[in-house]
Amino acid sequence: MNKKNSRLRRAVPTRRRIRELQVNRLSVFRSNLHIYANIISPDGDRILVSASTIESDVRSLVSAQTTHGGNKIAAAIVGTRIAEKAKAAGIDQVAFDRSGFRYHGRVKELADAARNAGLKF
Repeated sequence: MNKKNSRLRRAVPTRRRIRELQVNRLSVFRSNLHIYANIISPDGDRILVSASTIESDVRSLVSAQTTHGGNKIAAAIVGTRIAEKAKAAGIDQVAFDRSGFRYHGRVKELADAARNAGLKF
């Protein structure tokens, strides 16, 4: 079993619980260079809102403060951005899906920034 399969195996119980609750889920994915956040419908068939460090607006904010999108500063910017987009779309409450990643570092910064911007978990 490799690292990716282990992470995906850890993500299954959380996704199962969120599916039972039938709420929108804030799914986070991080790579070495970027971080992505999507709000997915309760059915799991549509992405309602998304934000990442590859967007041109976010990229300009990130480059003003740091050199790349794979750090805590970039994660906080993406968290704020996803919360603003969710509010504009009429979404105020989500379930947090960390996709098997530890709630630490960039994942924690994104979640805290989204909470501070008004998104309820």
